[in-house]
Amino acid sequence: MQNFEFENPTKIIFGKGCIAKIGEEVARFGDRVMVVYGRGSIKKNGIYDQVMESLQETGRTIVEFGGVKSNPVLSHALMGIDCARTEAVDVILAVGGGSVIDTAKTIAVGACTTLDTDMWDFFMRRQPITVALPIVTVVTISASASEMNPAAVMTKENEAQKFSIRSPHIQPKTSILDPTVLFSLSPAYSAYSAVDVITHMLEGYFNNEEPNSSLQDRLVEGLIDTVMESTRVILSDPADYNARANMMWGAVLAFNGLTTAGMGPISLPAHMIEHSLSAIYDVAHGAGLSIVLPGWMRYTALKTPAKFARLAREIFSVQGDDELQVALDGIECLKTWFSTIGSPISLEEVGIPKRDINSIAQNAHALAQVWGLNDYTVDVIARILTLCVE
Repeated sequence: MQNFEFENPTKIIFGKGCIAKIGEEVARFGDRVMVVYGRGSIKKNGIYDQVMESLQETGRTIVEFGGVKSNPVLSHALMGIDCARTEAVDVILAVGGGSVIDTAKTIAVGACTTLDTDMWDFFMRRQPITVALPIVTVVTISASASEMNPAAVMTKENEAQKFSIRSPHIQPKTSILDPTVLFSLSPAYSAYSAVDVITHMLEGYFNNEEPNSSLQDRLVEGLIDTVMESTRVILSDPADYNARANMMWGAVLAFNGLTTAGMGPISLPAHMIEHSLSAIYDVAHGAGLSIVLPGWMRYTALKTPAKFARLAREIFSVQGDDELQVALDGIECLKTWFSTIGSPISLEEVGIPKRDINSIAQNAHALAQVWGLNDYTVDVIARILTLCVE
């Protein structure tokens, strides 16, 4: 295990009925609150009313900003920044999943900048984030762990670029996690969430610099096993509280820094490639990952099969002495599981033709350069995508 520093200052309030506490949490950070949300689902399932009632009970001045789409876009976030400045809000409250929280984080940064600031400079890593408004969240989709990490992802539509920002200044102050809000989540997004959670863990599991990682490996393997078990229950009984609770907390633990502590620098190549599918074709993030991850795993396992074979044995009970064959069998098991829960496993399934591979690879390579993934040339990315066609 390598040297590390771990600090996660987000306060988590977890359990049934805890949305009622959001008003007092927001009150810790100011009077004027911008409530950021999506395209109306929270008004249908009662979450909106719970949030507003709690805010009103504490006398907050409420500014609403809705309309966030899945795979959030910069143009909409810029509108939110203008609104936050005009209304002089003190705190941003995100009520939604990763897309909403990431939009809230972008607004929180932009509201503290000058009018001539190019927000994309933060995403291109040309300018550091030095200040942001405080962020509080009420989580309605558990996948990204944005509610307990210092990162956000945004798409710049006119350039079809999906890039990220990272800073302790956008770490949420408090996040409310009530598993009952997940009861109304569709089967598709329940599946996509599970894929995202698993991929978050596997990226660090495979892409690190620590050769002696038994503790972290077992932590990841145990979480993956629980997420898979919970997903099977959820798809048969969407209102199973314990399964939803396990997913909600598991999603946070998967990507809040805990599973990668002591692993040295890690990289996220599957996410890097998937971001292009989301940016160009507006594929749901989890759906894109279930296409890209097995292809990336197969490409990488052909060169270094040992860790992939370990996953195959620990998660899917694959037997055998040939490390490469065990690894490849395990990858097929994971791919089959993704398909079984209803997530796509090929570019063909989401209507992306093979002839687009080179343009996708060029798009992904732009992000690889920003993230410092220098081994991922256009040619390498294209080879990986070729393994994702069918």
